[in-house]
Amino acid sequence: VQLVESGGGLVQAGGSLRLSCAASGSIFRINDMAWYRQAPGNQRELVALVTRGGSANYADSVKGRFTISRDNAKNTVYLQMNSLKPEDTAVYYCNFRGTIRQYWGQGTQVTVSS
Repeated sequence: VQLVESGGGLVQAGGSLRLSCAASGSIFRINDMAWYRQAPGNQRELVALVTRGGSANYADSVKGRFTISRDNAKNTVYLQMNSLKPEDTAVYYCNFRGTIRQYWGQGTQVTVSS
């Protein structure tokens, strides 16, 4: 099983991007789906998480600007990012938490220019 991410890129401050992450194989049961990010020199941090039932939680730094959503039928998670800031620049990773193990995407670069 692999997680395939798409949607990263270069955008000006104030712009928007939408990230997607889909599982290429079958995962028996996915509980939480999440997005993390890691900027150079920083630790990986949780950006947003959505439970199987649809409840979402966000890092304080992205509340009101980012929206996480999921499609359980497609084993896909999305991250809509609006009002982007230069400090949002990082590699973004998706994370699926199954019953037995968790899975990580390969990462997609998001760069926000000022």
